[in-house]
Amino acid sequence: MKGLVISGGKGSRLRPLTYTGAKQLVPIANRPILFHAIDNLRECGIDDITIVVSPETGEQVRAAVGDGSLWGARIGYVEQPQPGGIAQAIGLARDAIGEAPFVVFLGDNFLTQGIVAQVQAFVASDAQAAILMKHVADARAFGVAQFEGERLVRVVEKPQHPASDLAVIGIYLFTTRVFEAIDRLVPSARGELEITDTIQRLIDDGCEVRAEVVEGEWIDTGKHDDLLAANRAILETIADDRSGGVVSGASTLHGRVVLQPGCEVTNSVISGPAIIGEGTVVRDAYIGPFTSIGAACTIVESEIAGSVVMDGTTIAQLPARIENSLIGRNVELRSDGRKPHGYELVLGDYSRARLP
Repeated sequence: MKGLVISGGKGSRLRPLTYTGAKQLVPIANRPILFHAIDNLRECGIDDITIVVSPETGEQVRAAVGDGSLWGARIGYVEQPQPGGIAQAIGLARDAIGEAPFVVFLGDNFLTQGIVAQVQAFVASDAQAAILMKHVADARAFGVAQFEGERLVRVVEKPQHPASDLAVIGIYLFTTRVFEAIDRLVPSARGELEITDTIQRLIDDGCEVRAEVVEGEWIDTGKHDDLLAANRAILETIADDRSGGVVSGASTLHGRVVLQPGCEVTNSVISGPAIIGEGTVVRDAYIGPFTSIGAACTIVESEIAGSVVMDGTTIAQLPARIENSLIGRNVELRSDGRKPHGYELVLGDYSRARLP
């Protein structure tokens, strides 16, 4: 098996963060979303991976991921010159895939229990494709699987009256038969080669298309609240590890806390699960549960909980707690002395804010 990660898209739902960076490099628990996708592929024993990138963010993705040596894998890159749909992105990787079956993983998908069982079942079958699904409360925002008995007969994109509660998530398995289907697609009304049309083409051609339900939690991290939910899910699983940091003064650490190398905690309270990044300074502060503080940050005389703070950010002398917030890289956040009740923030990279 090979792996294909699609890391394009403009990330419009995560703006302003994504004005200056790739959405797949936004961190959850101090690790880029894209890295979690690669982790899932490596857990399946896949060590030959191709990443489809866009011209706008491809350089950032290449710099962050490298050649795959961080994972003991080989990682190459294919550029999608302009948005043309998931099926187009798959078609561009034809030479990299060769004759091998492969997993397609949209780079902003997050799973808590991985896909090992589903990949093993596909390899052991005679199927030409497989879709992975998840039960959801409201399927109208997704592609929805439709069955006759146990046989998948259709995938309908964003139906007003879903035939089931099974949403098709952004992970697919294919043999090279998929390239023949893509060759015969025509662009949709929005000018893209759609993955749902690809699946339907395979079904109509009489191919066996498996439909597997994933276990655990699935999150599409394309929105602020979903990204925070993924951060919480990862922090729920962390093991307590305080070996990397220095704790001094009247500091108290409760629950599972990860202190990454070179961080300093002085006269502060940290209630886990939480993670403090490399070289970060926390002084006279409170870090609440489900908070990730990135590398080289400074948190002084402030309180923050249930949030993601990215690298290089300074938060100082705030009179009210920051909660459920996503704060970008190199942000400077200070008080001007007045006393509000609280803040909920989404700040892009290099933002500056003076809070009343």
